[in-house]
Amino acid sequence: MGSYYYLASQLPYLIYGQTPPMSSSAFKDLAKSLLNPSDAVLLELCGLDPAGKKEGPDGEGPAYADNAPSSGCGFIDHWREWERTLRLNLARYRAQRLKREGGAPVEPPIHPADAVAAALKAAVAVESPLEAELVLDKARWDAIEYLQGINYFDRNTIYAYLLKLLLLERRAAFQVEEGFLEYKSLYASILDRVQSGAEPAGEPK
Repeated sequence: MGSYYYLASQLPYLIYGQTPPMSSSAFKDLAKSLLNPSDAVLLELCGLDPAGKKEGPDGEGPAYADNAPSSGCGFIDHWREWERTLRLNLARYRAQRLKREGGAPVEPPIHPADAVAAALKAAVAVESPLEAELVLDKARWDAIEYLQGINYFDRNTIYAYLLKLLLLERRAAFQVEEGFLEYKSLYASILDRVQSGAEPAGEPK
């Protein structure tokens, strides 16, 4: 596992909630050209899904029911374990809240503890689905920083950077979706008032 001082030192610093300074695909292309081949291959395994074996005869079902095979990189494996723990516990807590059976495909792990805590907070404390997703993504961001470690110039930094870009892209998509929903709600409200005669429709042009 070599040092990637040049690449890591040139990357813009990422802050949770900011607009992504580049797309995840553009960063992946850049990193592939600068990483050694064995490390570059692992970029394809860096994602926000645990990437486990799917259930069902047609490959359907939760992708996190089973542990994913080892990637050969401790950071990626630990990240997958963290995300899988989060999702399984989230499924259980939401099922308990809705009083449903079979909320998780397997018994949820109890470690890492911060993943379990994040799932509980999102499932119980937050009413808005969007706010719940933001709570989860902030927990993911913190977990990535912790799992990355203190060596800022090895391959883990590059993989963590890609995961953070993916989270920033998710947040940006949420903001666009939220704005569109607000627009639709406002438009529908105005249309209802016009049709009911509460407001004039305006002068024709």
